[in-house]
Amino acid sequence: MSNFVYVDNSNVFIESKRVSAVRKALVANIYDAMNKNIIDNSYRLDFGKLHSFTAGSDLAKIKRAVLFGSRPPANDSLWEIAEKAGFETKIVDRNAANKEKKVDTGIVTAMIQDAYTKMDKGEDVITLVAGDGDFIPAIEALRNDGFTVELFFWNHAAQELKDACNRFVALDPHLDHLAF
Repeated sequence: MSNFVYVDNSNVFIESKRVSAVRKALVANIYDAMNKNIIDNSYRLDFGKLHSFTAGSDLAKIKRAVLFGSRPPANDSLWEIAEKAGFETKIVDRNAANKEKKVDTGIVTAMIQDAYTKMDKGEDVITLVAGDGDFIPAIEALRNDGFTVELFFWNHAAQELKDACNRFVALDPHLDHLAF
């Protein structure tokens, strides 16, 4: 069995700060954190720990681990850290309104291409680290074709997305372990 991991950087990173804000009682619950845009800026996600937690520690079984996100500022070392941790990085430019675009579709495209060109559907596992419902049609199509898809994300991931996957692993209990 091999593992193919696809991570939505902004999604997992920002939501980790929200989960931490709730844990530190900066806000009553995760939905208030989302609605009021309250985050714990002191929390830092460790990409090496995220890599080994989601992809496994047996490097021979990791066929691909990709971190998708938008172009960071020039002085941001996040992507270099992610690459050292074992992630292949896919960076896209933000649009004219400074909004992140093309990340979800980039993840879906990579998952689909890999599924049909690199994976053994009876043996390999697709691991998605993202939480929004935009991935549901792709996950359903992959599962209908016999692929195994696991979701690793915070508890507040879209319920329909959790239900679409073979397995859901909540990151919330591992917040401290995943910290830098």
